[in-house]
Amino acid sequence: MTGIGAVHRDSRTMLVAGLAGLVAGACSMATGEFVSVCSQRDIQLAQLDRELRASALSRAQYEERKRREVPGPAQAALASALAFAVGALVPLLGAAFVEPYGLRIGLVVGSASLALVGFGWLGAVLGGSPVVRSSVRVLVGGWFAMAVTYGVIKGVGTTTAGI
Repeated sequence: MTGIGAVHRDSRTMLVAGLAGLVAGACSMATGEFVSVCSQRDIQLAQLDRELRASALSRAQYEERKRREVPGPAQAALASALAFAVGALVPLLGAAFVEPYGLRIGLVVGSASLALVGFGWLGAVLGGSPVVRSSVRVLVGGWFAMAVTYGVIKGVGTTTAGI
């Protein structure tokens, strides 16, 4: 949303672009997660098969470990898509109700920043890692992504009239 806000000031364009970004981002995250977890699953199943053939595991142990340890790609993809959509929805909803351009951009950046800190905190708590470090890392990464997007779109938008 900060990217399209670099070249278009009207709220409708910004909201449509934000919604398109939400859907595209959620699909991209889900696809990436699905492919990654499928690869991880293949590796883990191959390892379990080797252990079964080496008689290190009984068939019952194999099935139990397969059920307990091998990840499900569909569940991971859905979780990733939902997490992205929730994160993207925060600034989208904020921008939906504000008309003045400067205030809208500030609200998008501010609400996205709060969401980033929240996701950093949640990840740290769930993963048992340092909360401040995780929150700052996610926040700075998000700011970097917003700045790059804004800069690229601003550059393209100022060199191609009529976007």
